[in-house]
Amino acid sequence: MFVEKKYLDGWFQKIMERFDTLESRIVKMPEKERPTLNGELLLDNQDLCLMLGVTKRSLQRYRSLGWLPYQTIDQKSFYLQSDVEKFIKENFEKRRKNKNEKKPTDD
Repeated sequence: MFVEKKYLDGWFQKIMERFDTLESRIVKMPEKERPTLNGELLLDNQDLCLMLGVTKRSLQRYRSLGWLPYQTIDQKSFYLQSDVEKFIKENFEKRRKNKNEKKPTDD
């Protein structure tokens, strides 16, 4: 069975428009609807994976090693925004500095 390219492109366009609509709803979610603990924003695994550019397995390793404090609510891991900011400063910024120092100069 062959499908015409024009027909298939139309369906892909509809799907992509739907994804764009869903993405805009997610990004524009008000802060007050996001979960908080004692007034501080809680981030979940997906938030952190996107923010740090790491996998869920990496987050699990950071938790297991005690590098990244977390809270468990209904068997789901959440991270306080202040803990995440501290973790980033202590770990990711050091790596960035080390990479910049190791780059050879063009002299």
